[in-house]
Amino acid sequence: MELSEAGPGVEERAAAVADAACELVDAVTPTTWSASALEDAADAIDMLAEALAAIDPEAARALAAVPAATAALRRRLAPATVEDVAEVPRTRSGRPRRRGLGPGWKGVRATG
Repeated sequence: MELSEAGPGVEERAAAVADAACELVDAVTPTTWSASALEDAADAIDMLAEALAAIDPEAARALAAVPAATAALRRRLAPATVEDVAEVPRTRSGRPRRRGLGPGWKGVRATG
């Protein structure tokens, strides 16, 4: 599949994610992770895999193992956080939703 031109803000956001990932790699060692940091990083991996899987069926097949891998990582390294995540509302994919309001949000409209 050939990709078309990126939508508004996509390239900038992808570059910011890549930069943040590089900064994280530079900052951590195996002993500097916390349960919260692990959960945030695993959530980011899950959300990025979900976004990339939406490109086409081949991409989805290539990334299908990612949610199971991050779940195994959570169970292995932070057992207490897996129970906490179970209480968070889930998206259609079964992963916690961790997105902001995003562009286009117009606020709450009150009538009366």
